[in-house]
Amino acid sequence: MKLPDGPQTPGLLQLIEWIARPATFLETCAQRYGDPFTAKLSGFSPLIFFSDPQAIQEIFTMAPESFDVGRSNGILRPMLGEHSLILLDGERHQRQRRLLTPPFHGERMRAYSQLICEITEQVSGQWQLNQPFSARSSMQEISLRVILRAVFGLSEGERFQQLRMLLATLLDVTGSPLSSSLLFFPFLQQDLGPWSPWGRFVRQRRKIDNLLYAEIRQRRDQGDCSGDDILSLLMSARDEQGQPMTDVELRDELMTLLVAGHETTASALTWALYWLHRQPETLDPLLQELHDLGRAPDPSAIAKLPYLNAVCQETLRIYPIALLTLVRIVTRPIQVMDYQFEPGALLAPCIYLTHRRADLYPEPHRFRPERFLERQFSAYEYLPFGGSNRRCIGAAFAQLELKLVLATILSRFELALAHQRPVRPIRRGVTLAPSGGKWLVATASRQTASVPIQV
Repeated sequence: MKLPDGPQTPGLLQLIEWIARPATFLETCAQRYGDPFTAKLSGFSPLIFFSDPQAIQEIFTMAPESFDVGRSNGILRPMLGEHSLILLDGERHQRQRRLLTPPFHGERMRAYSQLICEITEQVSGQWQLNQPFSARSSMQEISLRVILRAVFGLSEGERFQQLRMLLATLLDVTGSPLSSSLLFFPFLQQDLGPWSPWGRFVRQRRKIDNLLYAEIRQRRDQGDCSGDDILSLLMSARDEQGQPMTDVELRDELMTLLVAGHETTASALTWALYWLHRQPETLDPLLQELHDLGRAPDPSAIAKLPYLNAVCQETLRIYPIALLTLVRIVTRPIQVMDYQFEPGALLAPCIYLTHRRADLYPEPHRFRPERFLERQFSAYEYLPFGGSNRRCIGAAFAQLELKLVLATILSRFELALAHQRPVRPIRRGVTLAPSGGKWLVATASRQTASVPIQV
């Protein structure tokens, strides 16, 4: 099996560059070697990156049994657990996906709308005018409160406060390119006591586990799973054999929802606020669209706004939170375009590079929401949530949250960049996130404006 060309530098150097400067690594390789290309990251099997929509379509439309996907995500096992949907394959994956999907559709989504707007008002109401603040921290606080309320029905109390603080701290353990190395170098995963990076991670995870299991145990003891939160729905769900999820399965899926359900959305919201104020010509039509809704618009009307939708789509295009879809491990001989792959090959449809193709997105480095009003992109050209049977189950929830949080904030405040230094994409665990700092400032309140959100 002849692999596509790729960098010939030592695998350790490739891995260091992939960790430290992932976007630059991808763009440099694509420019030098074309599409597809092969990276040989130390400690990993050769990884073949694709950005051609035709190749991605061929991969996404192959029979699911052509690949193992969960097996390729072992890097996430310490965080999420053995039974996380992301780490499962075959029938186990299908079973868990069927149990997890209902809370993110239909009437449930409408119930979340009110919650999202209320929490956004609470957090943004704490901003002080003309005082620069960390957009990332505020967006993480909003998305964390939203997911805790949606998953557990918790909005106050000691367990809520403990989970809120512990989850933020746990994710900060891999919150920079350097600390993200813990995930990519297993030999660093040594518990050398509470002051060592991995020791701190293990202790934080243990505290979170204790809280999650206590919440599950309390629900079981009460025998009441009639709540409208996701945990209640999961505890009452049954598979085709009438079996419920075990406590360990519940714990791992809760961790998956808590981590993936707020960290990613916080980054997307931060990017949206940055681009809208970095290029204020994109902000004016959005404010006009919100104004035209009139007073006290219904959240469902906000969610349908075309330019707001385009802003959110362009935000997820220019810096997608996930650089790759979930990696596919080939399980039987297959052909993708002109390449033959044998079992064991690792295929990585690359979201970042696909979204940066100039033939699909002219001026790809420019934030331009109008491109999503001018044409429709296929599921193989625009794929911020992955695709095929591995598309993110929370995609609709995340998009709703993006729209409602942005609309609520922009209806309440006039914002500006505190300085003109660019915000850069950096690695945060396995995701691409905006660099930190207090670069946003609320310059005036729109409390008396004509577009308060109806909450």
